[in-house]
Amino acid sequence: MNTSTPDQAAPWWKFGHVWLIISGPAIVVVAAFITLYIAVTRPDPVVADDYYRQGMEINKTLSEPANSLAPAMQARNHAATGVVPGAVPGVRPKP
Repeated sequence: MNTSTPDQAAPWWKFGHVWLIISGPAIVVVAAFITLYIAVTRPDPVVADDYYRQGMEINKTLSEPANSLAPAMQARNHAATGVVPGAVPGVRPKP
């Protein structure tokens, strides 16, 4: 009869697979704390108090006809409709 004692199992921390499983959530927790630190130490800039007035001013400048945008607008309208701006219907332009 064999009366030998069974081998004792190694502790859990000596197995590499355990550390592989633990490392995933541990990395996520560390990344969350780093993100929290960045969010707390570098706050977003405050929106201007008169943001509505600034937006209305921008809209006014965009609605005014600008000479620099005129060729682009004409090209866009010509591409969309096929009508040359300033052309008389039925008259062919000079080559």
